[in-house]
Amino acid sequence: MDNTTNITKTKSKFNARFIAGTAMLSAVAFILQYIEIAIPIMPAFIKFDFSDLPALIGAFAYGPLAGVLIELIKNLIHCAFSQSATVGELSNFILGAVFVGTAGVIYKNKKNKTTALIGGVVGSVVMGLVCIPSNYFVVYPVYYAAGFAEEAVLGMYQLILPGVKNILQCLVIFNLPFTIVKGLLSTVITMLVYKHLSPILKGKN
Repeated sequence: MDNTTNITKTKSKFNARFIAGTAMLSAVAFILQYIEIAIPIMPAFIKFDFSDLPALIGAFAYGPLAGVLIELIKNLIHCAFSQSATVGELSNFILGAVFVGTAGVIYKNKKNKTTALIGGVVGSVVMGLVCIPSNYFVVYPVYYAAGFAEEAVLGMYQLILPGVKNILQCLVIFNLPFTIVKGLLSTVITMLVYKHLSPILKGKN
């Protein structure tokens, strides 16, 4: 009976921390989504932000499900203020969920710095690879349906590199490396701050 009671209390404490931590990190991610940085070598509609960072921290602290939930919550809230007919939020969720979900699953199996780094790197590469089919078959077609002509989108890439001939080529040349680097930067920052944040997120202070 005592063991059962202790297990129940432990689960209740974890559930409370999971809910509170996920909510807090979602709020931080939502705020960071507004701090966008234009990259001169990328089309104007693609900008860099650090909103995946809280989701990655959440995936390491509470598990991959928490990371995916943070990505979902921040984008659902952001949809209310969307300037891209929610297409940007759709893309952000798909890629962010793949990134933190992959990293979280790898880290969950063996929690140490090495697997955290491996998880972040693998998650970044997987996110980069997924960005090609997700954009080509899902996100960009939604852009076109929302009134952004494919020729206009291609033209924005051609302003940077006139030699590109089609959207698929653009995704490989521009989006793939950009997405991987974005994930790697979030991984590096997480590696630097996670040790300090982990006791707070897990209620060990």
